[in-house]
Amino acid sequence: MSIYEVFMPALSSTMTEGKIVSWVKSPGDKVEKGETVVVVESDKADMDVESFYEGYLAHIVVQAGETAPVGSAIALLAETEAEIETAIAQASSGSTAVKHEESAASSGKTAQTTQVATPAASQNGTSSRSNGRLVASPRARKLAKELKVDLSGISGSGPHGRIVAEDVEAAAGRSSTQPASVTPIAPPQPAPTITPVTPTPTKVAPAPTPTPAIAAVPGQIVPLTTLQNAVARNMVASLSVPVIHIGYTITTDALDKLYKQIKSKGVTMTALLAKAVAVTLAKHPLLNASYSEQGIVYHSSINIAVAVAMEDGGLITPVLQNADMVDIYSLSRNWKSLVERARAKKLQPEEYSSGTFTVSNLGMFGVDRFDAILPPGQGSILAIGASRPQVVATADGLFGVKQQMQVNITCDHRIIYGAHAAEFLQDLAKLIETNPESLML
Repeated sequence: MSIYEVFMPALSSTMTEGKIVSWVKSPGDKVEKGETVVVVESDKADMDVESFYEGYLAHIVVQAGETAPVGSAIALLAETEAEIETAIAQASSGSTAVKHEESAASSGKTAQTTQVATPAASQNGTSSRSNGRLVASPRARKLAKELKVDLSGISGSGPHGRIVAEDVEAAAGRSSTQPASVTPIAPPQPAPTITPVTPTPTKVAPAPTPTPAIAAVPGQIVPLTTLQNAVARNMVASLSVPVIHIGYTITTDALDKLYKQIKSKGVTMTALLAKAVAVTLAKHPLLNASYSEQGIVYHSSINIAVAVAMEDGGLITPVLQNADMVDIYSLSRNWKSLVERARAKKLQPEEYSSGTFTVSNLGMFGVDRFDAILPPGQGSILAIGASRPQVVATADGLFGVKQQMQVNITCDHRIIYGAHAAEFLQDLAKLIETNPESLML
């Protein structure tokens, strides 16, 4: 019998502290394996933290609304109900005689943590068993029991082959009317108790309502949100990087014509621009690279991050993974899903922190041109202005009206020089102006 600490988990590589949004469990409540215990706000998302082990929530150290550093204790878990009072007494006395495992974020030692879940649609064809143990979400197990479905015969479509509720419903011959729960899985470890878990959004607990932006009052100081603090840290970090800015004018008549033809099919201009950038980056891998102390890091995939302003303040960059390889229709669907989940603060860390190149578009606000700040860990960011009708001179010496937009690229000048950036912009303009139809291939 033991008492264990529950740690503040590291939900992203840049997270240094987390805020407790709400406790799903109360002191004295029984905690089952896979149950959500607490909702934590990381730097850019609200995530449900699930327990892989069972016990009793004995004492809450960090209350809802409070913040705590990554790796610090936020609660105590008792193995048995009889140990709850002992845990409370130890917490009150400040005793350190509490067993714990170091979190994965603060220790190089092996710690039992769950895997970060990605949307079920992107995790197909993997095994639903881990070391001989059937891996299924709590909701899937409950649903399987209700529908009398044998889980052993189901191939999971969830993260790492985990069986989710949608799989059970499909096996039962009934289509789901609600999206399936996406929950994390944990590889088994010998004799664990409770450890910090990397969370994932689930349908076990109601999703927290996004906090509305606080109205500014003259003379009042409004504290930064967790997201705004994360953005501020990143912007300050960018100041240490020497950058170069290169501008270019692109005629968009052909792209606009294509967009009008396929807009009704769900294609967005954001997806078209991201696709055009990604396809061009495939010819200019240096623009998709980043600087490191060891040298130039050439990334194996082209992941386009697109800046999105949050309604409650702050900025987030959902990432279109492998944008050069995905067809334009799927890319548009992915973008719509990313934006919806970003504004609901339900993105997974890899969905906003894995970008290799960023696009920032302020054209919808009528902005003609601007210079974007280079995101940490990336080599380039492209700022896109509004497309406007411009009077231009034609090749035969006449005047004509064409739709044109200004783009400005900011590059890490330690690895990317002016000529590199100019060649990239030249090829991007050529694609958009003369062959945008190739984006449909």
